[in-house]
Amino acid sequence: MNYRRFMHGAKFWIWVVLFVAYSAGAVGVVLIDTYEDRYRALSKIKLTSVKSDADLRRAGATQAAAVYRAQSGMPFNTLQPGSSFQIVWPDGSVETVTVMDPSSPLGTEPVKGTVVEAE
Repeated sequence: MNYRRFMHGAKFWIWVVLFVAYSAGAVGVVLIDTYEDRYRALSKIKLTSVKSDADLRRAGATQAAAVYRAQSGMPFNTLQPGSSFQIVWPDGSVETVTVMDPSSPLGTEPVKGTVVEAE
């Protein structure tokens, strides 16, 4: 009797651990590499880096997020307002941005202190 109870409890906790591990893995950070072909030719991204003007970076990140959203399987659930993603600019510099308004041409906001300049 105790063996069955132990096995039932063990199976329950194994499923709980698997569910939590899957959920934690699914929350990972989205990384948009603008060197990919689908982003490279976009007008707001071509010459952008972390040293560019903030509005130019916001416009480029918004444009990249729109392309990412359009090519995902669930475009209305991808990169919703409040979500963050990392963007790798063509020169190799990286920064994290937060989506504020997906319908605005300047709909993202760079997160302060997340800039990594290219080497």
